[in-house]
Amino acid sequence: MKRKITWVALLFTGMQAMAQQIPLKAGKWEFIPGKVQFLTHRDVPAMQLTAPDSHALLKGPDFADGTIEYDIEPFGDNFTAIYFRRADAREKECFYFRTPFAGNAYAPQGVQYVPYIDEVNLWDMLYHFQGNASFDKGRWNHVKLVISGRQMRAYVNHQPVLQVPYLEGNTSRGGIAFDGQAYIANLVIKPGETEGLSPVPGNDPTFNDPRYLRKWLVSKPDSLPHELDMLRDFPKQISWDSIAAERRGLINLTRQFGKSSTRRIVWLKTTIQAQAAVMKKIHLGFSDDVWVYLNGQPVYLDKNTFGTPLAKVPAGRCTTDNTSFYLPLKQAPTSW
Repeated sequence: MKRKITWVALLFTGMQAMAQQIPLKAGKWEFIPGKVQFLTHRDVPAMQLTAPDSHALLKGPDFADGTIEYDIEPFGDNFTAIYFRRADAREKECFYFRTPFAGNAYAPQGVQYVPYIDEVNLWDMLYHFQGNASFDKGRWNHVKLVISGRQMRAYVNHQPVLQVPYLEGNTSRGGIAFDGQAYIANLVIKPGETEGLSPVPGNDPTFNDPRYLRKWLVSKPDSLPHELDMLRDFPKQISWDSIAAERRGLINLTRQFGKSSTRRIVWLKTTIQAQAAVMKKIHLGFSDDVWVYLNGQPVYLDKNTFGTPLAKVPAGRCTTDNTSFYLPLKQAPTSW
């Protein structure tokens, strides 16, 4: 009796790629000679970023979603960062250590996530993407980043330190790089391994709050005039475009207009309809200067500049805790 043999062809799709141990050897990285060294540190192969302006870019692979793990020993007093989904020097995502807070597990600004948009680091616009972390100089610290679609979870020394419900950058894939002063070892990339983290954006905590003003008109950027000229009148001869607030009610002018080498000003305009004459309290976050007009007349001006005595709470960053004032609203015409 002959035995019947059945051939079965199986096609597996959506499988995760193999974890990639990245060699810390000069041939795998782009860097400026003298700024990066490859050596053995604490008995393991390592890459040393020797100066505050050291930068090392991995020659592939192209990273989109998955897990990045590495060990880091920061030194010096400057920040040290990893970049991912790096399209180029202008557009990338970033997770970094504020090295001066090493050894202080309760410092609320120990680590930070930030996007770079047109080469602008938006750290001061995204205060809520920082956190405390237990890390030290003089020893290895383990980092794990789990990245899935629009979300990221960050761990330091096996403890969760940041949950980012919405990655704010413009890129969805790209390279991996490091900068700052640090030793890097045991770099492993696990494409597709997202530990069940949803790629769908997480909740915006302000989504259901109708008090935010979200629909605006915006002018084109212009050179900043003398401050006294700003107080004479709200300009009338302006062409307007529509702009909508992003998450948390933020009007992101950097995403709209990009980087500028000089200080510029734009005008924003919206309409508030009041059913009766009333004094209404406004909470405003801004950076760096603001002039507020109501019905063509100036009602408020202020500055919020990081590193100066005029910096607002929290430390010159943009949040609705920056300032508040009252608007004397008039009753809307009955024809509206």
